[in-house]
Amino acid sequence: MAAKMEMDRLIQIAIAVSAEKRMDVLMDRILMEAMRITGCDGGTVYIREEAHLVFWDMVTKSKGIHLIRNGKEELLPPVPLDRAHVCARAALEHRVLNIEDVYTAEEFNFTGTRKYDQMNAYRTQSMLVVPMEDEQGRNIGVLQLINALDHAGHIVPFDPAEEGIIRALGSLAAVTLNKERLREAVTEVLNSLVSVMVEVIDKRTPYNANHTRSMAAYAERFIAWLDAGDRGWRFKEEEKAPFLMSVWLHDLGKVVIPREIMDKPTRLGNLAKERMAARIETGLLMDRIRALENPAEAEAALVHRKAVEEAWEIIQKVNEPEFRMTEETLETLENIRKLTIRDAAGTEHPLLTAENWEALTIWRGTLTAGERTQMEAHVSETIALLSKVRFGGIYAPVPVWAGQHHEMMDGSGYPNHLTGEHLSPQTRLLTILDIYDAITSDDRPYKKKNTPEDAFAILEEKASRGQVDGKILKLFRESGAWQKELMGKQERI
Repeated sequence: MAAKMEMDRLIQIAIAVSAEKRMDVLMDRILMEAMRITGCDGGTVYIREEAHLVFWDMVTKSKGIHLIRNGKEELLPPVPLDRAHVCARAALEHRVLNIEDVYTAEEFNFTGTRKYDQMNAYRTQSMLVVPMEDEQGRNIGVLQLINALDHAGHIVPFDPAEEGIIRALGSLAAVTLNKERLREAVTEVLNSLVSVMVEVIDKRTPYNANHTRSMAAYAERFIAWLDAGDRGWRFKEEEKAPFLMSVWLHDLGKVVIPREIMDKPTRLGNLAKERMAARIETGLLMDRIRALENPAEAEAALVHRKAVEEAWEIIQKVNEPEFRMTEETLETLENIRKLTIRDAAGTEHPLLTAENWEALTIWRGTLTAGERTQMEAHVSETIALLSKVRFGGIYAPVPVWAGQHHEMMDGSGYPNHLTGEHLSPQTRLLTILDIYDAITSDDRPYKKKNTPEDAFAILEEKASRGQVDGKILKLFRESGAWQKELMGKQERI
């Protein structure tokens, strides 16, 4: 019966350990179970890192000592992989060492053990040292147990019959740790690739370069704020990394959008303005030539030249992204549209081409309808690109969250005009982050920098129209995660 109970206990341990992702919790669980099985007073877990064994977990029950490594700080100096040290010998020779009394075991260097005993008024006696090895026999560390105790609490040697169980426990820890390290390595590769892709997008345009980084910073701070209190909503642990990856990847499709559209600073755009300026300069020169060659037409040429010069001044004002279009301005442009100019060959052409007219009469922003369609295609491109990546496990929602950030709850968004019932809370938050940063960013040439109050006024108007989630917007505003003065150096995902 006792054997069956022990076997059932080991099965439960195996299930719990296999599911554990935190290395500190995993190692502590293994150590405590090994101590329970052997009935010992203390123990240490060493993890192999390069040419050393690093202290990871240390327990001495009778002294109330329980230390767990947290991060990179060292509990004690690492032990070199030198066979004079008992833990190193076990690791290097892949064998269990069962020592009745360390003070009489002359073949090992127990200087560190004696120092520990002296500092803590302790007496280390019996010791069981077990290598932790994975399924391929690779050593990943050592489990060292100290002072086995009998029922009366007296120190006794470790029972050799328990060596196999402890070794199996150590192997379970090794396999689980390797699996977790592999998962971390794959995640790191994925995150590195994402960072590279974002950097490629950033380098394509000096504008919009901080957009994704700012959104990631807002998202991290907002998630932390949700975790810090009872807000009525919080991210599950397994949702956090995928959501942040969705933020980093949401604009991936911009990599295929023409730069002249992404970077278009004015209604005409730099190239069209330069071409128009050259055409007008040529036309004005032709008016001067006309006046000189035909004195009878000098006055008409002068009147035409002044009309073109005035028109050019108006065009340049209208061209600026901050110019507010009015019906009166449209009327003025209609008159300008009637003007013609001559090229170097003397042929007359409209002062405004059809493309010029479409661009100058943009009511809002700097993109024509066709250009805006191309720009909005970045979402479809994002979806198409991400569909080529096999996101599995907890990362399965990444393409969905990233690809829906321009959808609106009332169906007015794009590209698929989804409505609220099809949009997850994560997507709704990503949309709010995107809109907020687009409004408040100060590195876009086609718009002025707006204040957070401006942004929240616009977002609240959208919420009142049922386009964005009002509850999530309220939480985001309360969180203060949007404050740019909190922005430090954004770490890589």
